[in-house]
Amino acid sequence: MSMRRGILIQFALLLLILLMFVLQVGTGEYAISPLNTAKSILGIGQPDHEIIVRTLRLPRALIAVGVGACLAAAGTLLQGVTRNPLASPSVIGLNAGAALFAVIFIVWLQVPSYWLPFAAFGGALVVAFLSYTLAWKKGLSPIRMVLVGIGIASICQGFITIVTTSGNIRLVNQATIWMTGSLYGRSWEQLWPYLPWVIIFLPVAWLCYRQLDILGLDDQTSTGLGSRIHSSRTWILVIAVALAGSSVATAGTIGFVGLMAPHIARQLVGEKHAVLIPTAALLGAFIVLASDFVGRTVLAPVEIPCGLITAILGGPYMLYLLVRVRNH
Repeated sequence: MSMRRGILIQFALLLLILLMFVLQVGTGEYAISPLNTAKSILGIGQPDHEIIVRTLRLPRALIAVGVGACLAAAGTLLQGVTRNPLASPSVIGLNAGAALFAVIFIVWLQVPSYWLPFAAFGGALVVAFLSYTLAWKKGLSPIRMVLVGIGIASICQGFITIVTTSGNIRLVNQATIWMTGSLYGRSWEQLWPYLPWVIIFLPVAWLCYRQLDILGLDDQTSTGLGSRIHSSRTWILVIAVALAGSSVATAGTIGFVGLMAPHIARQLVGEKHAVLIPTAALLGAFIVLASDFVGRTVLAPVEIPCGLITAILGGPYMLYLLVRVRNH
């Protein structure tokens, strides 16, 4: 797969994201034309349009793009570092660990929202360490990693139930809405604490492309090429945890994006991570943005959380991957 083709595909995806972005920001109870929406985003629109666009809708759309890109990049890193086509933040339990710690901070500790990314990062890091450790037996077994992750995610869900049945009802309702993976009510207040995680860790994730290409080989070959396997895996895992944990803290548990986007990107641009990571990130951004748009419009004025839309898409896709892996 040529680099030129990969860049053309990324450019096409970027155009799709921009079109969906304008459609998302301009659609709602008070509809605004695409041209006026674009003007308002740029700060040259009508005053009444700018209030709706820039205050109410723009931060939500930006968070959708960031969350989709980060979850997809995290899934790409996890699939590369574990050589496991089924690895993703939701499948191996990172989302559940991040959600558990975030819910504890919301319901029991009642901390300000800007602490949530750090809480979710800690929860995802603990789960990543447990999954990696328990799945290791003279090497990293892909199937064992998935099974361990599913088990740890179930334990986390049990503790989440305990927390939500023993807290203040107002805070429990807040946490419950958050856990569905909804972008409803997201504003600049949630975007600003999240933005540094996106700006820092997405580029850092891309810089890992050489290590990921080497780790795609067997351990003996990787070591022969001078790769420090365990330190590389640990560092890449921490980056994936940062991307997934901060995204879960900001938007709740939006599952399967980190599973679908890397696989679709791999079919489009091949296995080279220098092209694969940004392509997957763009696909993830489009998936979450489009899912949020569908959730807002299909049963309007009732909203369907975008996490439910991605689950409806991602569940069958995971079954397809399981069948394909078994047949190979």
